[in-house]
Amino acid sequence: MSVFDYHRRKSSPVRIGNVTIGGDNPVCLQSMTNTSTMDTEASVAQAERIASAGAGIVRLTAQGVREARNIGEIRNLMRSHGYETPLVADIHFNPKAAFEAACHTDKVRINPGNFVDPGRTFRKLDYTDGEYAAELERIDEALTPFLELCRKNDVAIRIGVNHGSLSDRIMSRYGDTPAGMVESAMEFLRVCRKRDFDRVVISIKASNVVVMVETARRLVRAMDAEGMDFPLHLGVTEAGDGEDGRVKSAVGIGTLLNEGLGDTIRVSLSEDPECEVPVARKLVEHVAARATAPSLGGEFAAGYDQVTPARRVSVKSGNIGGDNRPVVITDSSENFNPDSTPDYVTGETVGWCRLEAPLTAEELKNVPAGVAVILSTKHKNYVGAMEQALHTMMSAGFDNPVILHADYSDMDADSAILNASVDLGTLLMHGFADGVMITGSALAPERAAHLALGILQSARLRISRTEYIACPGCGRTLFDLQSTLRRVKAATTALRGLKIGVMGCIVNGPGEMADADYGYVGAGAGKVSLYRGKECVEKNIPADAAVERLLALIKADGHDVG
Repeated sequence: MSVFDYHRRKSSPVRIGNVTIGGDNPVCLQSMTNTSTMDTEASVAQAERIASAGAGIVRLTAQGVREARNIGEIRNLMRSHGYETPLVADIHFNPKAAFEAACHTDKVRINPGNFVDPGRTFRKLDYTDGEYAAELERIDEALTPFLELCRKNDVAIRIGVNHGSLSDRIMSRYGDTPAGMVESAMEFLRVCRKRDFDRVVISIKASNVVVMVETARRLVRAMDAEGMDFPLHLGVTEAGDGEDGRVKSAVGIGTLLNEGLGDTIRVSLSEDPECEVPVARKLVEHVAARATAPSLGGEFAAGYDQVTPARRVSVKSGNIGGDNRPVVITDSSENFNPDSTPDYVTGETVGWCRLEAPLTAEELKNVPAGVAVILSTKHKNYVGAMEQALHTMMSAGFDNPVILHADYSDMDADSAILNASVDLGTLLMHGFADGVMITGSALAPERAAHLALGILQSARLRISRTEYIACPGCGRTLFDLQSTLRRVKAATTALRGLKIGVMGCIVNGPGEMADADYGYVGAGAGKVSLYRGKECVEKNIPADAAVERLLALIKADGHDVG
């Protein structure tokens, strides 16, 4: 088997209720309710809709002991209706709720950032080696009885690290980095290993796709080094809604699935949670289809780093290649919106060369030096064939700029959007970033250009419009997040290049949107706090006035809100 053929990482199987993930089992789809967990009837109805949409696992938030206990009531009612879907309790800050949930659920998600350590305060703290070691002992002392209770009650756990909720202790030693996220997970995994508890799933998430992908790769490398093979839960947090949310999720999750990682996934959208499941299914099916493609030969180019791949070196051809930002090309011209204008149409690419992947080094000899190349393939394993060609170029010292072309003429627009995000997103995240071109019978040139720019923005390679970091909502959210996000987006369409966070609560809100320029964060029932960067500038604003106050803040800083 070639490195360019698809194959999944071998992980250990973990049973959650009547579902087993990892091992040879298919990738399991899941979602999370956004109802109040104390509203039993609404939670049951929504959990059943999620299960009926095809989710194998449903998660509910448990802020406290009573919510954790009520998940057991929800599970009993669902089973009386014929639903055996495993339920997961989502815990932050409250170990007592985790212990209670272990008596009533099939899996408990705990966050290493706040299970033992206090909530993140964004203060810089200094620890001596001795003090740091003492904190690790505290983790062992707090986690071990929880593991024993889970063992007794036949309950699995998820160690869920979030970029936005690393503890101040981890921050003091590693900073706000992928290395810190990995160590946060490994500290808890080492206790699980020490206590011979193996019913463990790991997630390591961020709203920044680049951080999320690199961190998952680093985690697998760290586990391999210590002989661990726990299954992975994949997701991009706070992806938003609509096409942007789907593209961002597909770039992050799709890249890792293409690398063989991931045993269960959740696509987090600021929409009704059952809408997440069909999107997740399409991502999994698209990547899995690579397994039936003809085998590809070849090896990675010497020096290629699979964990943190550098951008492929290319010469400049005008504004293409070298250190230029990636360009966007469409197959015909029309009237484009300001945020969807391509750099070229194919009629302007006279003198460029077209190549088909996979290819041999011999085929490169007839290509004039410095000429831009449009690379495409009809191979069923799109990602593998394109990478085989690109690594052949690197090994041969061929440094012409390369435009990645993907054609989706045989599918509807929704499928084309997801598949392009997975295919091109993976290649971009692997360091191949001179330009992209998307074609498809269901995609008009304007929409294809808009999609290409969205994929580049998700990969943090080219910022062309405002990015919205928005959570999907859960039982902690105390305002209508979906309608609020629509109002914020409608009011800020004139902005370019800013990042705006719309977060349901303070649990992960300030952290996950920490690299946002502005933030709108739920602070309580009907109350919102506004942030400029990491700084809270207005507290406890009535929710019905908060969007207008956010716009006033942005405008006061000199941005044109239209």
